[in-house]
Order: sequence, then C-alpha cells, then structure tokens
Amino acid sequence: MSTSASGPMLEALTRRVGGAVYLPGDPDYEQARRVWNGMVDRRPVAVVRAATAGDIGAVVEFAKEAGLPLAVRGGGHGVAGNGTVDDGIVLDLGSLNFVSVDPASRTVHAEPGATIADVDAATSVHDLAVPLGVVSMTGVAGLTLGGGIGWLTRAHGLSIDNLLAADVVTAGGGTLHASAEENPELFWGIRGGGGNFGVVSSFTFLAHPLPHELFAGNLVYGEDRWLDALLAWEEWTRDLPDLMQSIVTFLVPPPAWELGSVPLMLVGFAWAGADRAEGARVLEPLRAAVTPDAEVVEPTAWTAWQSAADELFPRGSRAYWKNTSFDRMDDEVVETLVLRAAEQRWRGTAFDIHHMGGAYGRVPEDATAFPTRRARFWLNVYGYWQDAADDDARVAFVRGLAADMEPFATGGTYTNFLGAEAAGPPGEHRVQAVERRAQAATVWGPDKLERLTALKRRYDPGNLFHLNHNIPPA
Repeated sequence: MSTSASGPMLEALTRRVGGAVYLPGDPDYEQARRVWNGMVDRRPVAVVRAATAGDIGAVVEFAKEAGLPLAVRGGGHGVAGNGTVDDGIVLDLGSLNFVSVDPASRTVHAEPGATIADVDAATSVHDLAVPLGVVSMTGVAGLTLGGGIGWLTRAHGLSIDNLLAADVVTAGGGTLHASAEENPELFWGIRGGGGNFGVVSSFTFLAHPLPHELFAGNLVYGEDRWLDALLAWEEWTRDLPDLMQSIVTFLVPPPAWELGSVPLMLVGFAWAGADRAEGARVLEPLRAAVTPDAEVVEPTAWTAWQSAADELFPRGSRAYWKNTSFDRMDDEVVETLVLRAAEQRWRGTAFDIHHMGGAYGRVPEDATAFPTRRARFWLNVYGYWQDAADDDARVAFVRGLAADMEPFATGGTYTNFLGAEAAGPPGEHRVQAVERRAQAATVWGPDKLERLTALKRRYDPGNLFHLNHNIPPA
C-alpha cells in the first residue's frame, strides 16, 4: 500500500468533496490533525472535514483508489487514537452532529459527529434519554460501535442494545442500511465489533423515559473506610433493581470539586425511575451499612449529571486507559483495589468499577458482537494527565493495576480502549497482522472473531479500515 500522495492527487480530493481539506503546510493543518489524546501524534497526508454525508463516500472511494489508509474520526474523543493515521487520510465527521427526536415513537436520529451532549440536549427536553456513556464530550459513533457503557446500562442496556438501525458506507463506496431486518449480519457486527467494516453515516436509537431531574449523587469515603465500604457496596449490588446504576470511583478529586487533595472513594449512583422516594429507599441500606464521610445527594438534571466528569478530560490530555471485567469482589480482590487506590496520591489517574447486570446481562451472548455479557463488574483504569514528564509513571500505574487484576479477570475487554499496545508504546499503530489477530482473538473469542472476520472479508476485503479495533482480514 502506498504511503504517500502527490500534490495533483490531493488537489483532486479537494474537488471531490464539499468540506474543507487540510494538507501539510496549510495554516490550519496542525490543529486539524490533532486528536483528543495528546500522546498520539500522527501526520496524515490530508484531513477532510466532511460537510455533508455525501462527502463520506467520496473520501472512502478516494482513499481506496489512492491506496491510502483511512482513519475515521467521529466526535473526536477516542483514547486509542484510531481517529488519525500517519501517511493516510483522516475523515473528520465532527461537523455532522445534527440530532432529531420523534417523541411519539421515541426514536432518535443522530449524525456520526454527534456527541453525547448533542444527543442529551435533544432528548432531555422530551424527558427522554438514549443509553450512552458517562462523559458528555464523547462521540456517539465510536462509543456505540464499541458497545456503549454508561449510567443507564442496567436499566436499558448498552448503547448497541438501543440501536435500531444504521446507514453504513462500505469500502466499496455504497451505503447499506443495517437493521434487524436489512443486512442483519452487518447489523450484528457493528454492535460491538467496532468500525471495522465501513463508516456509519447515520444512527437510529430508541430512547427511554427519564425524569428531567433524577435522583442521583455520590457517597464519599475516606481511605480508612474503603475496605468496609467496598465490601458493603458489593453486598448491596447483589439484589438491586435494574433502575439503580452505581459506579465506584477512586481518585484524587480536582480542585473545583472542593473535596481535598487526597484520594477518595466515591460511590456514584443514578436512579432511572420517576419515584425519587423509591430510589432513596433502595440507596438507604448502603448508606446505613457504612456511613459516608460526606455525600452529595440531590435531584440533578440529566444533562448536568452526564457532564459532571467532563473537566477531568480536557482536549489534549495525555491519556492511557485499560479495562477488564470480573465477577468476584471478595477480600482478595478488594485488597488489591484498595492498595492501588491508596498508591495514587496525584491528580491524573483514576479507576471506576461499574456494576453491570440488569438489562445488559439479559441480552443473549451471541445477539451482538460485544465481547461478553457475563461480567458482574467492569473495571476501567484511566490516566488523563497534562505533562509529558508524567508519561512513564502514569502509564505504569494503569498497566500495574490492570496486571494486578488479571488473575480475577473474566475476559471482557472494552473495544473502545484498544490501540496497538502489543506492538509498542501507547498510540503506536504499526502493528503486524498476526499481532492484531491475536489481540482480537483475546477480546472477542474464536466464535465471534470468525463471524467478524467473515464480515471483514465481505465489506472491507482491502483492509481500508485497518486501524479500527484491529480485526484484520484472515
């Protein structure tokens, strides 16, 4: 595959699209090529900012004709850096962010550059919500294609469980409608298989009723309470109604939260029901089991709740994330987590434990390409620092905690965090096919990988979308 393009060739690209094309040397090229993760530094031969959905097919066709790798950027918040590429084309969909809502049918149509904030703003006025993630700046496209875990996962499932249909521009340049009725195998693959088969130009979701203000908050525990509080939380989660979602976070809080500068355990919760009193009754056994040192519990607007963590992740942050799933939370696991939590005395790393189950766990294992539905807990370990001098220490912490949890892991891996770590440092994309396939086999397992590989052969035989979550053609 060629890794360069001539001036006349790139000039031809500008004539084929309606959006802006940024080339090396252009005044805005440096800004256009930057991605959210400041550790990822790639120099594409062109960045195309699509102006209409029609630009998607034109860029796909151009990249194929030119023999250039194509990276696709949706909302632009991907930690793994798959939204850019050296010596290739970047298709930036960030300007395509329109969202429409039909409140009668509870259907939501979103363009591929929409963020969670865009969707929430459109749905919340109707007291509706689409199950998405936990940071409002996150792009809906990448989040959904990888699964989509958030504050409504137990109540209504993953984002992919609420995806009704999608339009997909394949490597051939044509657009296919994927749903349970049309191109069902492609629809299976894009729900958890990542952006391996084409560019999604439109998403259609099912939204769910949600109070404009929901019963939500955080119970705050100091270090001397962590062991007891984490064990009490585990016991509390054993028999919760689906409407209660909780996420435990260990971090040194940012100054704006006014919670001090030592690591804390936060038990965040969101009750997806309209009856706040019932939500309070569900929460009370946890509060009574281990009294929190502080708490912030009050009716909260959904849009405010969804954006509460945004300030942790400003654009340009240097970031490295890993995750796994596990079922046990006995003394051994709790001690492992608490020891690592006490170790982080700085701002710039944290980890979350999501309580899973509920609607998420009732979806049959083979209904979507999502790696696993069996996990009781989902662990996300994330670094988000600003100074390059901290790279080694922050990456080491993330990798160290992930390694400590490997003996307890049950196999789930979130595809949205996958870069190319097997071949080198964070953000390194030049991975050999055998290494990518080994990583993919670990994530999806042999049966799902076989189906995903068949889809790859069918819809992207030339491996145009080779950066997206590492499913190579067999």
